[in-house]
Amino acid sequence: MRYAITGASRGLGLEFVRQLLNRGDTIEAGVRSPSEARQLQELVRGAEGRLRLHALDISDPKSVDAFAATVGQGEALDVLINNAGVYGKDGALTELDYESMASTFAVNTLGPLRLTAALLPALRRGSARRIIHITSQMGSIGDNGMGGSYGYRISKAAMNMAMRNMHVDLHGEGFVTISLHPGWVQTDMGGPNAPLLPEASVRGMINVIDRLKAEDGGRFFSYEGQELPW
Repeated sequence: MRYAITGASRGLGLEFVRQLLNRGDTIEAGVRSPSEARQLQELVRGAEGRLRLHALDISDPKSVDAFAATVGQGEALDVLINNAGVYGKDGALTELDYESMASTFAVNTLGPLRLTAALLPALRRGSARRIIHITSQMGSIGDNGMGGSYGYRISKAAMNMAMRNMHVDLHGEGFVTISLHPGWVQTDMGGPNAPLLPEASVRGMINVIDRLKAEDGGRFFSYEGQELPW
């Protein structure tokens, strides 16, 4: 299988690359700065051509187009994992940083939309036709009992709606697209007190992706395969 993964230089993205490489898949890894992605560069040396690094800023239309032109030119892509994301600045309702919120929205919501559209021709050539959006339970309206985190919550809720739109538009072509919550994970974003290690989260998410059926499209799952409320 051939995967495209964004935000692949650290955290969940890096762990996706490790686990998929170990089982024999081929990966096109999008990172903001390939020259600084040292752990990925080490993986490239042992990957026997199955891992390629590409510069990608999903908030930049030109960068997205360049990535899609390189990754998708005449080739088939089986699975897209829209993993790149940011938390942005937090604050009370009366102290919100709207510039930060706009940047968070550009990365967490518009970026995956833009990249999915750009890679659609390559995904149509693939056999799996799976589009995976790494979102968050913090984007669940029904589950929100704490408030706060305005930019992050809003951007992820909007991404969930975008995913649902993609499902409606693409399921007739055999695409399965879902939102996937990784859990609270020990990454730069999740922090050291998170209860879940990246290895376990990604292992669970890959298991969910591998088992997807047509009827799963347009739904919101946890890394354990449980359906989550919108």
